[in-house]
This record gives sequence, structure tokens and C-alpha cells, in this order.
Amino acid sequence: MTNQTQNSNNSIEANGQKVTPLRCLIGSFLSGSLGMAMYFMTYSIAHTFATKPVTSTNQLVIRISAAVRTLVVGMASLGTFIFGFVALGLVLLAIQLFIQGLKEKSTPSSN
Repeated sequence: MTNQTQNSNNSIEANGQKVTPLRCLIGSFLSGSLGMAMYFMTYSIAHTFATKPVTSTNQLVIRISAAVRTLVVGMASLGTFIFGFVALGLVLLAIQLFIQGLKEKSTPSSN
């Protein structure tokens, strides 16, 4: 593969930079922070929509506004969960790389 290669010492490189547990944890922190910000934004949007009902007697207006509100809350929720899953995945990758590093240090090289 061109983006990921295996070196002789089992280190993973992506785009010319070595992937380390610290880099994974930093990325996880950033993604988790964005996920929390998106969560608070989603909560605020949902709360605003719940406290301000549509004041119209026209059924078409009520149905369109319900659809738009659902779409807005759904898109904000999707962003929240994407950032959350990325943060979780990066934490798990950091754990995996850490364990691989421990195994690599404990086994003597065959050279």
C-alpha cells in the first residue's frame, strides 16, 4: 500500500509520519472535544425547537417545518456520533499500538 507501509521494526507510517500512541491520543482528544461541542450544540438546537413550536394553522407549513427540524437535529446528531466514534477508535488504536510496542520490546530480535 502506498499510504501505509510496514518497516522492519513494525512501526506504522501514514503520509510519511510515524503513528504513535501519543499521536492517537492527541487526535482522540481533539475529536472528543469536537464531539462534546457538537453534543452541546445538538442539545441546544433540540431544546430551542422544543420550546418554540410552529405557530401556523396551515398543515403544509407544519409538515415542512417538522421535516426541516428533524433534518437539522438529525444532521447535528450524526456529526456528534461521528466525532465520538472517531475518538473511541483512536483510543483503541493507541491501546493496540502500546500493546504491540510492549510485545516488541519483550521479545528479542532474531538478528
